[in-house]
Amino acid sequence: MPTYDETYAAWATDPQAFWGEAAKGIDWFTPATHVLNPDAGVYGRWFDGATCNTCYNAIDRHVEAGHGARLAVLYDSPVTETVARYTYAEAQTQVSALAHVLRGMGVEKGDRVVIYMPMVPQAVFAMLACARLGAVHSVVFGGFAAKELATRIDDAAPKAIISASCGIEPGRVIAYKPLLDEAIEMSSSKPSGCVILQRDVQTCDLTPERDIDYTAAVDAAIAVGQGTECVPVAATDPLYILYTSGTTGQPKG
Repeated sequence: MPTYDETYAAWATDPQAFWGEAAKGIDWFTPATHVLNPDAGVYGRWFDGATCNTCYNAIDRHVEAGHGARLAVLYDSPVTETVARYTYAEAQTQVSALAHVLRGMGVEKGDRVVIYMPMVPQAVFAMLACARLGAVHSVVFGGFAAKELATRIDDAAPKAIISASCGIEPGRVIAYKPLLDEAIEMSSSKPSGCVILQRDVQTCDLTPERDIDYTAAVDAAIAVGQGTECVPVAATDPLYILYTSGTTGQPKG
């Protein structure tokens, strides 16, 4: 294992060789024609021509390498006293099925999806499902007030929103669905649909013709073996949009 100084020196001496070697740790669908193409764009383009998929690198390649039975996600909540474990194979099934549900809602490569979720395994699956389709996800802090959520919806213009009925914090339950409904009402950009995770502590009413029950839809897809492939995207395509807090003005993505 090289030291920090040795690693930094290797980068400083030959950045292209350094990042070319680092890229060997990623599975690519299409290899780069250049590690750095200095003539592409204003600043050049790294890994020009390369295609990959973050979900494939996070989940699928490990299953294909025979590690499907290994633990991938461990959820241990001291607030709800809930423990859940998912192997790589189980996570792949969950993510692929959710991606199938999103595709059925019209989500395609390049579309945005807002994720307004508590810290549960399904939030991880939601991010990976978006990546699987080549869609760009934006995680918004769960429990944000409707106005703050609406600002981010208007900016990202999501095709879909993935949320939950509520969030559970020490000593209180925060109803997410009313905040989500109000935010969508305030927004000029309306999602075509929402996927809502119903939590036992507090469920919610679903809006007809817009909302889909997360668990029911994913379980139905799994039951009939419906899933999705990992969509190749350019190495330079965006994976997610992260917003600033907005304390000094309009939140910036």
